[in-house]
Formats: sequence, structure tokens, C-alpha cells
Amino acid sequence: MGIMDLAALPPAMRQYVEIKSAHEDCILLFRMGDFYEMFFDDAVTAAKVLDITLTSRDKGKEDGIPLCGFPYHAVSSYVNKLIEKGFKVAICEQVEDPKLAKGVVKREVVRVVTPGLVLDAENLPAGENNYLAALSVAGESFGLAFIDISTGEFRVTEIGDRDFFLAQARSLDFRELLAAESVADQGVVKALSQDGRRCRINYVPAAYFDRSQAFSLLQEYFPAAMLQQLALEQHENATRAAGAVLRYVTETQKARPGHVNSIQWYETGGYLVLDDMVKRNLELFATIADGSKTGSLFHVLDATVTALGARRLRWWLNYPLRQPERIRERLAAVGEIKENNLLRTELRQVLSRVYDMERLGGRIAMGVANGRDLLALKNSLHCLPEVKSLLRQFSAPLLIALGANLDELADVAGLIESAVAAEPPLTLREGGIIKEGFDEELDGFISLMRDGKKWIALLEEKERKRTGINSLKVGFNSIFGYYLEVTKANTHLVPPEYVRKQTLVNAERYINEELKEYENTVLHAEERRNEKEYELFLALRASIAGEIKRIQEGAGRIADLDALASLAEVAERYKYTCPQVDDDEEIRISDGRHPVVERMPLPSGFVPNDLYLDGQRNRLLIITGPNMAGKSTYIRQAALLVLMAQMGSFVPAAEAKIGVVDRIFARIGAADSLATGQSTFMVEMNEVANTLRHATSRSLIILDEVGRGTSTFDGLSIAWAVAEYIHDAGQLKARTLFATHYHEITDLARTKEGVKNFTVAVKEYGDKIIFLRKIVEGSANRSYGIQVAQLAGVPEEVILRAKEILQNLEKGELDELGMPKIARGKRGATKNKAQLSLFVDPEMAVIAELKGLEVMQVTPLEALQLIDRWKKRLASESM
Repeated sequence: MGIMDLAALPPAMRQYVEIKSAHEDCILLFRMGDFYEMFFDDAVTAAKVLDITLTSRDKGKEDGIPLCGFPYHAVSSYVNKLIEKGFKVAICEQVEDPKLAKGVVKREVVRVVTPGLVLDAENLPAGENNYLAALSVAGESFGLAFIDISTGEFRVTEIGDRDFFLAQARSLDFRELLAAESVADQGVVKALSQDGRRCRINYVPAAYFDRSQAFSLLQEYFPAAMLQQLALEQHENATRAAGAVLRYVTETQKARPGHVNSIQWYETGGYLVLDDMVKRNLELFATIADGSKTGSLFHVLDATVTALGARRLRWWLNYPLRQPERIRERLAAVGEIKENNLLRTELRQVLSRVYDMERLGGRIAMGVANGRDLLALKNSLHCLPEVKSLLRQFSAPLLIALGANLDELADVAGLIESAVAAEPPLTLREGGIIKEGFDEELDGFISLMRDGKKWIALLEEKERKRTGINSLKVGFNSIFGYYLEVTKANTHLVPPEYVRKQTLVNAERYINEELKEYENTVLHAEERRNEKEYELFLALRASIAGEIKRIQEGAGRIADLDALASLAEVAERYKYTCPQVDDDEEIRISDGRHPVVERMPLPSGFVPNDLYLDGQRNRLLIITGPNMAGKSTYIRQAALLVLMAQMGSFVPAAEAKIGVVDRIFARIGAADSLATGQSTFMVEMNEVANTLRHATSRSLIILDEVGRGTSTFDGLSIAWAVAEYIHDAGQLKARTLFATHYHEITDLARTKEGVKNFTVAVKEYGDKIIFLRKIVEGSANRSYGIQVAQLAGVPEEVILRAKEILQNLEKGELDELGMPKIARGKRGATKNKAQLSLFVDPEMAVIAELKGLEVMQVTPLEALQLIDRWKKRLASESM
């Protein structure tokens, strides 16, 4: 705002400047009556972002203050627009009644909204978490804490391996990350903000990460036993990160978040590990092509009917289980719900009436919930007895446990039922939010407002009888208020307690004590009613906030149940089967189908395929075949079916046996990383390196076209060496599907006992092919690249020329220079050796000529001349 004379500003503007100076990094929304207004630079910026009119506080003056604003009831949508553009927003409210204010109305910032601190349900993706995280880097470890303020979920961890830490942090998809201004490893912070992520990085003072302050703050929030169980004192960076998150939340929200009542250790030891690149390559939550949710695995599996169920299912897909007992327990629950069609339908109908109890609880605890939020919670709680009754009809242990421990929260539902009106307003201060009958004093105010005319008529009748003045009437005007009017002919009958208020030509107006008291009551009844309702609502909300832990536990059970019912519904809908899951190394799938591809409108339907992997003779399967034939679909399908089974889902197959996997690695396709300046091949090699460093014998690896990003010889060499390493290296020997166009690699099966060759069957008709989509044992000896190009619609002229070139290469035909006759034909041949060398490798030309040489027909002298010519050619090409 620059230098200004504060004394020259009006009082409200001086107040604005003082509050703004404490929130310089925010757009300040300054409450002025029924509007939020922005001034100075904030107004100029916000007007552009929000597309609202920029005006001036003092129109016509050269030094007018820039101003823009919007109605208070539209604040949510405007805040969301500012947040989406990367701004922090400070909401400044009037914290005293303007009618009672002496001078300028007192105002305070009541909370700061940032991307990681959004509470409004309409501005949050319903089925996804919205995480705020903090990163602490010191020594050999990385501390991470993350919180979803909308639900109260709070987790911490500490990881020693930098690459593994980055993989896990990326997979959590934070909206906002806190880091110390002096963070030692800026590379980690930079890495987490790249690749087009929506994560906002906020640098905060190093004091936020002070270890002793952090631990003291944690002790204020959580029981000593909980902290002791987490052993946070032994995890310095985790403690620092957790303290930074809590401090940031408390300072920005101007209150302690009462729904953050537990802290969990985030660990991947009990889960199948999926890093961010694997999730992308397998298209778990979005397609690679356009980032669409439609076409992802989650889109197929998500038949949830509640927002909290969708978030739980998303978590299960992010973190599939590794313990066979827990997986089988979940599968048993899914199976029983699936088999009981009527019960499943009824259960899902009841669950569909449940609102987002987690986020409603969060809004209540944070003191931002309105009357409609409480009604939504009440309506949700009314469903719990029905859910519990339905669960009694199941016998699966997991379902029994969910029902037995489901708190119906009847007391909370009853309190809301008795207090909140059927159709409360959106705001809290305009009345109409509390039911009649809940509070006696409030009922009196409501009665006065509603029964005022009746009271006036009764008073008028009573005073006529008492005074004998039949023409007496009670009136009202805005200047004098209520009055008793008597004609001058009857003034002699006026009792002494009447006090004259006004003299008219033909009448006198009076007031008595009873009317004065009534006037005082009625004129302020609406105002006092609104104040009383606000006071009662705050007390009601605080009372419910005291039960937040019970609400969260109930919400958690509903989330579990909805996720299980969703998996059951999908299994029934798409004819999935229950997999057998154990600790063996064997993965056996009969008639497996890709869960996403089979849902597409394929002309000939989806062709199912078998798969058999073990840790011995079927450890590494090399898959060859043409492009578009289905190699990538087949290997992705294998990974997805394993993942689905371990998350507790039925799978699209006739039969499936899954030996649990500790981690899936998927290198499928690649793209340049513009943010890091990495080429396609570099991205590919990074993924391969990560796989070879971290895979174990319990892992599942799927590799598609390793080495295709570089020259043929380099690519083939790398692909061959990678396959050998996976098969041979120490403790690796992971179960692997290796799709490739390098047919030479199939020779590995001759020398490696754990390698088997498979190919995608095709049917040839002349120079055309039909993809049969069936995986059969054996290897392909051709790539059918030209036929695939023809199917794709490449012009016939190009196809014919490609065939001519291919024939020349395969026959090893040479020109007068000893070069393959590639450049001859319709386009015309060139005799410029330098140009030819750009098209053909000279060594390859020599080898081709040698292959085509009839050795028995060459004299010793001719042989020496050939060798001399080849030597000179190679020497000249290397110059």
C-alpha cells in the first residue's frame, strides 16, 4: 500500500490498515455491514481475479482508495476462486454489535483460509482428502506430518531413504506444504512442487520447527500415552513437522481444532507399496492421456453412496493390504454383502441418506457449522439405528464388529431435533434457527413478535372498560412509538397515571407504564430474539463439539461399510470372483480381464487371458507381439488384479490365486519431464533404476518396452541386462512381466531356468493381420509394424515404400557403395555418401554386405580388396 498518513484516513480505514499489516501475505476480506470489502492493492488484485468491479471509496478524488467487494452470503465461492489462484485469504469479521459500538465497530480476523485449510464443503472434492503437510529435514531423515482439517485426520512419519520419502510424499497429493525458511534440502521441497502439482509451498519461520516447542504443543493436544506409544521423542524430525502443522493450524484458525484428537503413525510396512509413478502408469485414479477420472480403476470400483465412503475406498486403493488374514477378512465381508442382494440394496439405500459426517464434525468442532449442518448431522444419525439393525443379519466377522461397536448417538440426534428449526437460514444472526419450545425466554420473544396485534387489541379493550372512554384506541408511530389516544371531549376521564406525550387538534396522546414496558419489549423483541437464538446456537454447537470423538468413530464405521458395500456392488455388477490370497509366491489367474478395458465398447468384446507366475520356473515372463495387440493391457491387467485382490476386492477372472506382493513396480510408457529437464529416455531409466534398487523377491514388476527411448543396440543391450539382473541378482528374483519388441531377448529362455516366453497371437491373411488378443506360449519373430501402420490409416504410398525398404534390409541388398538400397525408389537415390550415413549406420552396412557375400565365389584377392574397402569406409565415417 506504500507510505501513507494514517491520521488522514477515516477510522474504519485506519483499522483496515492496522489489521492488514498483520496479514500482509493475505487478501484481507473486511466485513462492512452486509459486504466483504477489499481496499488498496488487495482490491486491484481481487477485482481482476474475481472479475468484479473495481471502484473507489472516494469517487472523483485523485487520491481515492481502490475498492471492490461482494455480498457476505457469497463469500464461499469468492474465497474458493482466490484460493484456486494461489492466494491466502484472511476473513475479518465485525465482532461487536454496530448498535452498541462506541466509535468504529471492533473487527478481528477470525480465520485464514489457505489451500490446505479449506472447510467449506462446497469447495472441497467430496471423495478426496485435502491435506496440509509440513516437512522437516535434518541429518539423515525426513520428517513429515499431514492433516486434513476438514475431517480431523492427522498422521506423522519419519523416513530415511530420500527417494522413498519423495515417492510417498508425492502419492499423498498435498494441497499445501510448510517448510522452514532455512530448510537444508531445498531439492526435496522443489521436487514436491514440480510435475504440475497443485501443492502450494509456504515457507514459515524456523521457530515453527523448534523441537522443544513442537513437543510441548503435542503434549497440549494429545494424551501422554498416545505420544509414548508413537515414540515421538525418538523421531526428532517427525516431532518437528507435527508441531509445525499444529502451530500453523492454530494460528490461522484462531482456535484449537477440537476434532484433531488423535495422531497416527503413517507407515507402509503393512501395505502393498505403490509410488506415485506406479499409480500414474496403472491409471489408478486418472488416465495418462488427459488426467480424466473416467477411465481409471477408481472410477470402475467406486460405487459408494457417501462422500466418506468414497474417501475410504480411495485410501484402500492407495494402500492395499499385505497380511493375508486381513485381506481374507475384508473379502469375506464383501462376499457376504454381494451374495445378499436384498440386504445389500436396503443397506445402500440407508447409507445414501448419510451426509458427510466427518466433515460436518470438523465444521462443528471448528465453530463454522450453521443450522443446516446440524440438521444434516441429525438426519445422518437417524440412519444409524437402521444400519445397526441391518448389520445384525450378517455373519462375517468384520461386519459383526462394525455393527456391535456402532454408537447410534441418539442423545446427539435428540438434542439437535429438539433445538434446530426444520428450515434454518444459512446465517446465524437473522433468527429462525432455534425451534419454539426449546427455550422459555426465546419463546417469549417469539410470542411478542407474533402476538403483538392481539395484545394491543386486548390492552385497548381493557383500558376502555377501566376508564369508560369507549373511543380510546392504541396507536403507533415511528417518532413517539406506542400511545393511547383520547379525544379532547374525553380528556376529563383520563386517569392520573397516564402521561401526556403529544397534543393534536382534536385529541391527546398518552402513555402509561404498562404500554411503556410493552413498547420496550416489543420494539426490541426481534433484535433480542436474534441475539438469544445466536447465543443458544453457539451453546448447542459447543455441546455437540464435545461429542466429536463419538461422531468421528461412527463416521469411520459408516465409511468402512460403504466402501465394503461398494466393492460388493461392483463385484455383482461386473461378475467378479473372490480371489484366494495367501503367502505363497504363486500368482495364478484363469480368464483374467482388465477391469477398465472390459468396460469399454469393444467391437469384438474383451478376450480374457490366463497368467501363471511363481518364484521358480515361471518367474520372468517375456511377452512379445505386435503393437496394439494387447501386450500392455495384459501386463497392466496382471498388476491391477493383484492390487484389487490385496485391497480386499473381488477380481474380474474366472479364478484367481494371489500370493501377496510387497510392492508393485510398473514402467509403462514414458514422457519428457519438462519441469526437471529430463528426456523420455532419462525418465524411463530413472524408473528402471528405482525398480532395480528397491524390488524384492516378493515384488511384482511389469516392464513395457524398456530401452526403446535410445538407439536399437543400446536399447536392446539395456533391456537384456535388466532382464538378466531381475532374474539373477541376489535377493531380487522378483515375479516379472517383461513386454518387449526386442525379439532377441527371448533367447534368455534357453539359458535362464526362470524365464518363459509368451506372445500375443495374431492371424495373418496375406499381408494383413488380425489381432486375436490371446496370450500363448512362444515368441514372436516379427513385429508386424507395417501392418499396424496400415491398420492405423497411414497413407498407402508410405506403406508401399516401407515394404520396399524392409525387403531391401531383410535381403541385405547393397548399392555400388556397399550401402543398403534403402534410398532408391520413387523418391530418387542419392550418391552423397555423407547423406547416406545419416540414414544408415556404416557398420551395419558392412555387416549387411558381409551377410550377402557368397564366400565360396570370392577369390583371395577380391576378399582382400573388400576388406580394404570396408576398412577405408569405416575410417572415413569416423572422421
